[in-house]
Amino acid sequence: MWINPFYFARKGLAAHMTDLAHLLTGRALDIGCGTKPYAHLCRSSQYIGMELDTADNRRRNLADVYYDGHRFPFGDGTFDSILSNQVLEHVFYPEAFLKEVHRVAAPGALLLVTVPFMWDEHETPWNYARYSSFGLRHLMERHGFAVIEQRKSMADIRSLFQMFNTYLYKKTRTGIPLLNGVIAMVLMAPVNVLGEIAGRLLPPNPDLFLDNIMLARKDGT
Repeated sequence: MWINPFYFARKGLAAHMTDLAHLLTGRALDIGCGTKPYAHLCRSSQYIGMELDTADNRRRNLADVYYDGHRFPFGDGTFDSILSNQVLEHVFYPEAFLKEVHRVAAPGALLLVTVPFMWDEHETPWNYARYSSFGLRHLMERHGFAVIEQRKSMADIRSLFQMFNTYLYKKTRTGIPLLNGVIAMVLMAPVNVLGEIAGRLLPPNPDLFLDNIMLARKDGT
């Protein structure tokens, strides 16, 4: 919707997930699943959502399984497909995290990862990193995943319009939902419209973007 303060970020991720998530088949694991917003896009025979075991996650999310932040509660080679959507930036020890991802992935398993590149700090204080396209590729390859495809979401002027609306959102947000909606309609919807127009008129910039989207396969197959 035009009044959504995160219009461009949500639109970009939704487009890439719609295009790629259907490749996730068999037994699938959604790491940091939240409310499972992309489960309906996958063609998995079994879809398991996993979250960190906190009181807040147990209250807000739709996870099937909770874990201690160290070892995933599954055996080696359990999953044919793995999704990690906007999670890696919240992992303080990505090396240990990706070792666990690799361990529970079956031979030839697909891994679909999205992670921010340009975004403000969020879910603080548990927000630890940003990844360039090169850093993310290096990290995945070093942990036994061969990159099949790598994309950048909103790699044009719309990324700047998104950041401006993010700023407006944080500076105008109130505790009254109805008032927030009015503010979004008056201030943020016009920014979204202008951003769409500018995005059509101005050239892309592959070095400045909102999110990394990467599809990889477990090596050794």
